[in-house]
Amino acid sequence: MANRRIAQELETSRPTVILWRQRFQEGGPAALVEDAPGRGRKPQITTQKIKQIVEATLQSKPKAATHWSVRTMAAAQGVSPATVQRIWDAHGLEPHRTGNFKLSRDKRFVEKLTDVVGLYLNPPDKALVRCVDEKSQMQALDRAQPGLPMKKGRCGTMTQDYKRHGTTTLFAALNVLEGTVVGECMPRHRHQEFLRFLRRLDHEFPPDLDLHLILDNYGTHKGTHKHPKVKNWLAKHRRFQLHSTPTSSSWLNLVERWFGKLTDKRIRRGTFFSVKELKRAIEEYLEETNKQPKPFVSTATVDQILAKVNRYKAILETAH
Repeated sequence: MANRRIAQELETSRPTVILWRQRFQEGGPAALVEDAPGRGRKPQITTQKIKQIVEATLQSKPKAATHWSVRTMAAAQGVSPATVQRIWDAHGLEPHRTGNFKLSRDKRFVEKLTDVVGLYLNPPDKALVRCVDEKSQMQALDRAQPGLPMKKGRCGTMTQDYKRHGTTTLFAALNVLEGTVVGECMPRHRHQEFLRFLRRLDHEFPPDLDLHLILDNYGTHKGTHKHPKVKNWLAKHRRFQLHSTPTSSSWLNLVERWFGKLTDKRIRRGTFFSVKELKRAIEEYLEETNKQPKPFVSTATVDQILAKVNRYKAILETAH
């Protein structure tokens, strides 16, 4: 086919067709996809400079500050802030952000982890598994000034000044399989209130089923193994079997995730003129979520969790 006809069909110029046919003739298909030497924009930041910025970000800190910003790093390295941002994005670096973690020092960590995860992944027959915990010191806060409603281009606002009208404690038991929650607000979180909630659970569920309760290993629940009244009550009610999560491992208790949703969707932005109003709001949230429950599914195995914990331990040992 003539060069002119090719140019007409492809809507390009005849010299362009001649150029590309010549490249194909000289270098084959590879010549059509590879840039010729010396073509394209030359990089302004060398590979060595990029390496210096990455190493400085990971291994150093600016004077009188805890972490680098794009501007402080740019000033230290003699480049533009935009260049630093592009390098950080390419290497997944975010010096301004931190994550929280805490490794358990529980000597029975593996044993307790295996017990709790086993209940999630393979619950026992003719028994109920419930995640139990208390959300204590929830404050009834009355905002000092009314907030501004949300509008186009502006989120809703609320003042930081508030008046305290007292606190309440929510005891809750999450149904692992269904996502429903049995909850009750009480003025305090002592062993007396915990016993009262155990009695509530005893009447709530059929008497012919065992109740496996997963609890955090601290505070009131730690007292369940020590306080004589609680110990005596449990001895008389053999169907209650308590399973403690390892210390510093409250993330294993799935009811904590439900507490997070309660705080985010009902408590944090609320205005309450009394503890009674706060309790009513919590009870309404319980009622509504139980109408359309969504279970919190735990899929991680013991081996997967231990592998992640061991990775953190290895990083800590290397860093120190």
